[in-house]
Amino acid sequence: MHTAHRRRGFTLVELVTTIILIAILSVVVIPRLFTASSYSAFTLREEFIAELRKVQIMAMNNQDRCYRLSVTPTQYQVSRFNTRYNSGCKGTLVRTDTAQSFQGGAALKLDGISSFKVEFDGRGVPSLDCSHSQAKCITVEADETQWIAIESEGYIHAG
Repeated sequence: MHTAHRRRGFTLVELVTTIILIAILSVVVIPRLFTASSYSAFTLREEFIAELRKVQIMAMNNQDRCYRLSVTPTQYQVSRFNTRYNSGCKGTLVRTDTAQSFQGGAALKLDGISSFKVEFDGRGVPSLDCSHSQAKCITVEADETQWIAIESEGYIHAG
């Protein structure tokens, strides 16, 4: 009786096809997933809302100190002052947190201006007046546009 031998392994066509598919994926798809431009407006919006709420809570818990969130075209940063006045933060700068840089061309704007400051009083009320913009106060620009709303009584949320 003659038994047929089965060959095991891949054919040359299968190997070449697999290598070509892997090359296409590595050149086209994978770089799109890991570029700096993929920094989404949604991510920046949620990150900045969390930072605003943190500064608001610190201001309400420390009535004698003043906290400021400063935004520039490239970053934002929290600063603490030793004295609070009715008109805002005064006195000696006590502490400044590490600046958080924007990624992939993202930006925050207040009424079209990319440099601004937000302070909260002891009740958590912001120094911003967003009533004129129907609470869509801060624009978040990255791969799309999102908004952050700050109500007059201090409620911070996605706009």
